[in-house]
Amino acid sequence: MLQKKLQELPDSIKEIGNLVRSNFIHRTTLRDGNTGSNADQKYGDMTKIPWWQQPEDDYLVTAGAMLTELYRKNSQGFIKNRKETDKLILTCRFVAIITATILKSKNIACRVRSGFAPYFEDDNKSWDHWINQYYDEKQKRWVTIDVDGSWHDLAFDPYDIPEDKFDFSAKAWLDARAGKIDPKRFQNAGGFEGFYPIAWGLLYDFHCLMNREIIYLHGSNQASPQDYFAQKPIAKKYSEQLDQLAKLMLNPDKNFQKIKQIWETSKEFRLLRGGLL
Repeated sequence: MLQKKLQELPDSIKEIGNLVRSNFIHRTTLRDGNTGSNADQKYGDMTKIPWWQQPEDDYLVTAGAMLTELYRKNSQGFIKNRKETDKLILTCRFVAIITATILKSKNIACRVRSGFAPYFEDDNKSWDHWINQYYDEKQKRWVTIDVDGSWHDLAFDPYDIPEDKFDFSAKAWLDARAGKIDPKRFQNAGGFEGFYPIAWGLLYDFHCLMNREIIYLHGSNQASPQDYFAQKPIAKKYSEQLDQLAKLMLNPDKNFQKIKQIWETSKEFRLLRGGLL
């Protein structure tokens, strides 16, 4: 039933993106209220949301859970004028997963990607962010899109992001390791900066390429969020393994079989830690 409803959505990628964005509120938007990027209330009037309505990232972790809750709150599903209290309060990971789910239901190849966006703040920082790539059959190429960030005032088309505008985790890791860029440029939503957020982003992206989008609480068995809090450095051996993985992920299509082999054989990257793991 839900798949049929998704197939009935518009075929235009941008129209789909706008519908998705109309039905989500980012947790930072809820926190900041009707200020900043929401001064015009394009995401809705945050004063209408009751105090007890919290972000839902930790329990609507799958596309099925998100869609079920979306249709439970309003059986019309993806609509442009959804009430603020009926919107899902979720971050970029979830927007990207829903976008991929819709496009896949329409037989459009789509994948979720994790990296860093330097275009949200004018502070020479690049913030952890999840986006999508879909395969354009006519152009014979992957097109990079940012549905979650598409309503920001950007200097480029969020539905065809130029290659140099988004920092994919593999390149960020290798450039930081080579000293080409300050690792502290890269930050995540928890306020952490440096090699740990990049390593997390690389692991997220690796799992995304394997169609297994993990949640924020999960990290590598060798370098987890707990290690960061304990200020435990990333082991040299593990960093060198990340180097090899990152080199392959610079071109995931060409190197997909080698990346898949790592997925099937590497305990360091496959086994996770965090939450109950």
